[in-house]
Order: sequence, then structure tokens, then C-alpha cells
Amino acid sequence: MNDQPAASVHNSVGQLRADAWSSLADLTHQLSDQGADAHPRAAGRIEELFRLLAPIENCWAFPGTAGLEELCGLYENGEHQHLARRTEDLNRALGSDSHRNTTSSATAPMASSAAPRELGDDETAQDPITRHQMARPCFEVLVVGDLDAAEEEALRKELHHLRRAEDEFAYEIVVAPSFEDAVIASLVNSSVQAVVIRHRFGDRSRHDLRVVRRFFEGAAADPASADVAEETRWHSEERAQALGDRLLALRPELDLYLVSEASVETTAGRLSRCFQRVFHAREGLLELHLTILHGIAERFRAPFFTALRAHSRRPTGVFHALPISRGTSVVNSRWIPEMARFYGMNILLAETSATSGGLDSLLAPIGPLREAQDLAAEAFGARQTYFVTNGTSTANKIVVQAMVRPGDIVLVDRNCHKSHHYGLVLAGAHVVYLDAYPLDEYGMYGAVPIEEIKRKLLMLKKEGVLHRVKLLMLTNCTFDGIVYNPSRVMEECLALKPDLAFLWDEAWFAFARFHPVYRRRTAMAAARELTDRYRDARYAEEYAAHREQLGDDPDDETLLARQLMPDPEQVRVRVYATQSTHKTLTSLRQGSMVHVFDQDFRRKVAETFHEAYMTHTSTSPNYQILASMDLGRRQAVLEGFELVQKQLEQAGVLRDAIEQHPLLSKYLRFLTTPELIPRRFRSSGIEQPLRTGLARMAQAWERDEFVLDPTRATMHIGLTGVDGDTFKHDLLMDRYGVQVNKTTRNTLLFMTNIGTTRSAVAYLIEVLVKITEDLEERVVEMSPRERAAHDRMVNGLGIGSAALPDFSEFHPAFRPSARTPEGDMRAAFFLAYDDTECEYLSAQEITDAAAGGRPVVSATFVTPYPPGFPVLVPGQVVSKDILAYMAALDTREIHGYAPENGYRVFTPAALKARLAGAR
Repeated sequence: MNDQPAASVHNSVGQLRADAWSSLADLTHQLSDQGADAHPRAAGRIEELFRLLAPIENCWAFPGTAGLEELCGLYENGEHQHLARRTEDLNRALGSDSHRNTTSSATAPMASSAAPRELGDDETAQDPITRHQMARPCFEVLVVGDLDAAEEEALRKELHHLRRAEDEFAYEIVVAPSFEDAVIASLVNSSVQAVVIRHRFGDRSRHDLRVVRRFFEGAAADPASADVAEETRWHSEERAQALGDRLLALRPELDLYLVSEASVETTAGRLSRCFQRVFHAREGLLELHLTILHGIAERFRAPFFTALRAHSRRPTGVFHALPISRGTSVVNSRWIPEMARFYGMNILLAETSATSGGLDSLLAPIGPLREAQDLAAEAFGARQTYFVTNGTSTANKIVVQAMVRPGDIVLVDRNCHKSHHYGLVLAGAHVVYLDAYPLDEYGMYGAVPIEEIKRKLLMLKKEGVLHRVKLLMLTNCTFDGIVYNPSRVMEECLALKPDLAFLWDEAWFAFARFHPVYRRRTAMAAARELTDRYRDARYAEEYAAHREQLGDDPDDETLLARQLMPDPEQVRVRVYATQSTHKTLTSLRQGSMVHVFDQDFRRKVAETFHEAYMTHTSTSPNYQILASMDLGRRQAVLEGFELVQKQLEQAGVLRDAIEQHPLLSKYLRFLTTPELIPRRFRSSGIEQPLRTGLARMAQAWERDEFVLDPTRATMHIGLTGVDGDTFKHDLLMDRYGVQVNKTTRNTLLFMTNIGTTRSAVAYLIEVLVKITEDLEERVVEMSPRERAAHDRMVNGLGIGSAALPDFSEFHPAFRPSARTPEGDMRAAFFLAYDDTECEYLSAQEITDAAAGGRPVVSATFVTPYPPGFPVLVPGQVVSKDILAYMAALDTREIHGYAPENGYRVFTPAALKARLAGAR
């Protein structure tokens, strides 16, 4: 039996609701089985659960208030067996989500405000709408209006009467009588896909919402004054507009409709900003009903997937490339028949080289692929979106090549993905590396502080080369879950260089668009926010006051200390984001997107972007990947909010399970925000934002320079005496099949995603318990010598590895100017193609050479995995700190370095000749 869940131990209303229904099912079964002999507290706990669930179910159509009232009636009438069966049916339906696409005794649509009725087999078989509903998705429509019970019942009946057997979707309504009810319902109820706002609704809820309000404190407040009469037409429109704006800020994917008794022609002209259509209240509901279904159908569209599926079903004659097309080289083979059995025929039938006949060309899309990309742009808040079928590594190179010419200066986090470094080599950019704050104890870097970026820009301005700075490249969020505040970063940079372009590598952050707290920290949302901000006349006044405070000629220290604002007359918002759709949303491997929000794109970039896209994009793209991205976008706009919320919940469950387990917590712990983000970057002072509710998380994510993505859980394993690489490969993956993406010497990174289930979390906990139990047993049985060695390992892992090295410098042979730190990495990269210009030196030989006054310069990228960033790049001076760091690593995989050969470096003669040539 589960105890009643307390709201204070849950991270979301969804988690609280699920546990409450599970507890209710257990308690009602106990009551049914034992009757009067049941635990005397069982009845009291059932009543408490009814009270707990009442305000939550008020936000849902299923089971909703009607379903809960049915259970209360059964309980009060003493029908304990029926109560237990019905509660179990409802709990099972909620747990399996079967109520969203089937009709059963547990999930029958509510024909009235009464509780769900059970359908007999004959009735189910004879009702064509019911039969069709078993195969179609269901959603909920939020109706905002102060309706009495009779009005609500009449509305529900009329909408049910409008259903047709041929409808693709079905929906139920949930009524919110006030502004507060509507906002909370939109946050609690992920099934809501459309909102109908009527002309009259209240301010605060009449329900006791304390149990859910703590999760959203402040989010649901009505900005309208309670003293202003709501009956005036203009005030009603203002309130409707305010509610619409609030709902779209929280969940921009929602379809919003207004039903008004005023002059709808005039109203439509004023409120078209957020409402898709305005309807007159006295003209019936048919057009509203059809429009709601049409709105869902528009988001449900997957044009390229649909075209590819249709192509696979057509009889064709293939006189082109791809013997595998239509499966002809497989199905008739005596030697590879298992290929068709394993993959299935659809994947073979969909293989094609065709770009016509209903399909499209990725290189010049004009049909379903163009539509799919346009839908993706709308979904992610971009102005243009481009699909990439060979990963974000290629997406990054496309953007860099489109934006940068040889000799342009690019600012980039040295700790970024290797694709950025290689892209800069190919583009011929002059690189200025930025140093992130180090986390030496855990062998990882954080993120690049705004002060570091501003300092570099001011230095380049002082040296007279700011005009050559074209691009800033940062990773958001980092591999370890450090999330930037893109709006603030871009605003302060634009204050110093108003035309600076930005590339945000969001390879691990595609899901963030679909959660109201995460969204504000995405590149596309920040670009829209800044664009709207700079167009607002009030901003010009704020900027004028800001300039007056700064004075005519502020010094660098003043500019570093102040939060800067750009000139609205000069600023251009130019933002690019690359996302690995396959990493955090649904897509086949290598499916990625480039999102563009660049005010100068058509005027300055479109042609070069096209050329860069042609350079890096295959003429034979995988159509399966493209179709999967199309469907992944559909899923994200229809259920992304729900899936990301569940992802957050699973991360909280994982943390709780470790912290509350007596054995696991003895050896393992998850690093917290204060351990990964220094206090100076957290002005909110909130240490564990998610654990204190979504509202507190929102405060930190709005204010702090850096925040920690709670779906990334970095586990410290130092007390086990097992290093991260061994723990990952030998224990988790080889022994138990648990996949972990990243490790450091004393940490493992566990990431939940939209596919993570509670069963998967339970399996991980089970595996970790087995590992720690084995460890306990081994420690007890160790000899004194073995125990001493184990303790030394624990102590060593407790302090981490050698200090993380900052970027040293480029050698003068690859520095275009002695006054700036910029390096010509391309020149160094290709100089190394000549073997006569290079040699191999061991660490000791490099140390001895440096002691003798010879600078030793790397000819290659040297990238240990983990942590996965280049410790050395071509043209960089090898420092003693880098050698010390490399010596302390115990990783199995280092790209660009083989211990038996040593480091590949330039010969003194090569550097001398290079310097002479430069002069």
C-alpha cells in the first residue's frame, strides 16, 4: 500500500497526480477486500486523496471533476467493490494513456457532466463514432468562461452532437471560469491543445488551488486590475488579449480562439495578434468545432513523411541508382534474406533516388520537403529552418562557412565540440578562443562568462580590429548541462558590436523549445525577444537613460561592470542555432536542423548559405532521416510539452532514488547547482531550482547568468574507488547494458530524455544497487594492502585530476598580429600535411625543449575522450600545464595522440620559415 503523497515531495503536478491516483487505487482495493476490518486510517486517507485530487481534476476532462464525483458517490454509498474496480479502471487508463486514443469502459467519452458511463459490447460495436474513435487521437479543449453547470452541460452536449465518424480527431472540453484557472490548467493539463476564450471570465479561481498553485506561483496572476469593471467591451478585449498573450508565452503551440458578443469584425482587427479566429457567440458552434479540428490537423501534418509513404505504396519501375530501392536486391537474394526480415519491407520500399513524382529535393526543395521545413521553422520559432542528414557536426560547418570569410575573426569557446574547430579551419577564420570557468575537482569546464566575452571584444576594439569580428560561437547547453542566458549574452555583445552574428550550438537542447521555463533560454526565443524589445518605442527611452548613465567615454572597467544595452538605431539581430533532433527529440540518427533568425539573412547571407549548404550536403540524402524529422516535429508540437515535463519528472525521481537509498547514498551523489555553477553567476541565490517547484525554477532561469539543466544528472563516484571510464565500460555497459554518454575521472553523466520511462529509471537503480553491494562485499574482504590501495584511489578521485588548462596561445608563426590573440589555425592545419615540417616528441622531450628556450607547437588537434574537447589545436604552444593534465588522464581514447609516438609538433625549421615568410 502506498501512503498518501504529499505535495511537498513532488516536483510537478503530474507526478503528484499520478502518485495520488495510484495510492487511491491501492486504498480502495484494501477497503474492498477487508471491508470493516480495513486499516482504520484507510477511509480517512481516501477522503484526503479525494480532497487532494479535486482541484487537480478540475484542470482535466478525464477523469475530471465528473469522474472524481462518481468515485465519491460510490464511496459515500458504501459500494466498495464497485469503487475499487472503477478506481482501478481510471488509474490504469491514466497510466497507459489509453483514454487518449481508445474508448473503453474506463475511458468512455463523457456525454454529459455526469461520470463516465460504461458502454456495453453491443453499443460499442454499433456506434460508428465510437468505433472510429478507437483509432484516432483524442485531446482536450480548454474553454475559458464563467459558465454555470447548465451552460457547461449544454455546451458539452452540443459539441458532442457535432462529431462525425470521419473526423480525424476527437476532443473533450474542460472549463476554466477564471484567468487563474485557465493559466494553471494550461500548465497542468498537457492534453490541452486548443483554448476557446469567451467574453466573460473571472480573475481568481473559486477553487482551492493551493496544492497546485505552489508549483506555479506568480505565473497565473491576472495583470488586469480587479477595480476595473469587466463588463465594458474594451476591458473584456484587453483581458482576453492579456490571457491569450500569457497562454502563448507559456505554450506557444496552442491554438487560441475568441468567442465574443461584441462587434467581431472590429474585435478581430484588434486581437488578431494571438487569436487564430474570432467567432460571434450567437452563431452556433459548428464553425468553431470545425476550426478546432482543422487547427490540430495543420499541426498533425507531416508533408514529407506522407509523400514518402505514398511513394512507397506506388508501383514503380526503377531505372536509376539504388539496387536496394523497392527491395529488389534483397528479397530475391539467397544470401541476405535476413535484411528484409530485420528491417521490414517498408524501409526498403521507401528507399529511392527520386526527387519528383510527389517527392522533393533537399538541395532545392519546392514541395513537401519545403513544407516540412517551414512547419519546423514555425514550431521552433525560427524564420527559416534547414534539415541536415549528417548531424550537427555538418550543420555547424554549414553556418560557419556561410558567415565567415578567410581572415574574419571568430570568438569561440575552446571547450566546444570539435566540429566547430574543424569548421573554422575550413573557413579560414582567425580564431580567438574564450576560456570557460573551470571545475577542476570534477574534470570539466562550465561555460564562458559574459565578462570574458566582453573583455575580448573590448581588447579587439582597442586594437582596431573589431570590424573583423563576425561571429560568436557558444554551446547551449553544454554537455554537462550548463545553460547560458542567450538574451543577456547577445544584448551585451551587441552593445559593443551591433552587427555581431551568433551561432548557438544547441545539439543537446532541441527539446527546450517545448517547455515554458526552458524556452526562454533557447536561441530562437531570445532572438524573438530581443527583436521585439528593440522595436518597442519604450526601449529607445531606456537606452537614452542608459547612455546618459554611462557617460560619453566610459572606460573598459565600467563597461565590464555594467549590464550594457545596444543602440536600437544600429542593432541587428542575427542568430543561428544548430540542433541535433536525433539527440533529444524523435528522429533517426544524424537528423539535425539549422534554425535561422537573422534580420540580414535575405540581404547578406542567403546566397552564401545556399553555397555552404550545397558544399556540405549530400546529393543522396537519406529520406528516412528526413521523414523522421518531419514526424519528430509533429510530435514535438502536439505532445512536446508533456514529454519534456515527464523527462523532468524522471530526472527528479532518479535523484530522489539515489539520495534516499541508504547504500547508494553512501557511495554516490548527484552534483548540485552550487557545485557546478559558482555563486557569482547565480544572482537569484536559488540552489536547487527544480526541487523547489517550477515557479522557483522559473525565477532562477529568468535571472541567473548560468543555470543547470535538471534533466542532466552528474553523479560523483569518487567514493567507489572506481574511475569514470572503468565504471562506464566495465560495470555499466559491458555487464548490464546501461548506456552512459560522458564521464570524467570521478563523474558519470546520466541524461533523461523524452523517451525515458520509470521502468528504465528503476532498472538503473537496480543496477547501481548491485554494483554498490558488490563493492561493499569486496571492501569488507580486502586485505590490508588491498584496502590501502583502495583508499588511495578513493582519495585521488575525491580531489579530481590535474587542473584543467586554459588555452595557452598561438605561436607567433600563426599569429597575424602580435597585438591580438587571434590565430590562423587553417595555416597550421595544412602546414602539417607536409611530413617534413613535423616531428614527434615525447612529453619529457617537450619539457626539456621548453626548458632550453624552444617553444614547442602542436601540429594536430589532440582531443581526449572524455572530456571530448581539444586540449591542443594546430598552431598552439604546448604548455607545461597541458602536459601535466594529459599525464593525469586515464582515458582510453585520445584523438591525435599515440603514446608510443608522442606528440606531433612542428620542427624549429618549419616555424622559422613560417615566421620569415610572414615578415
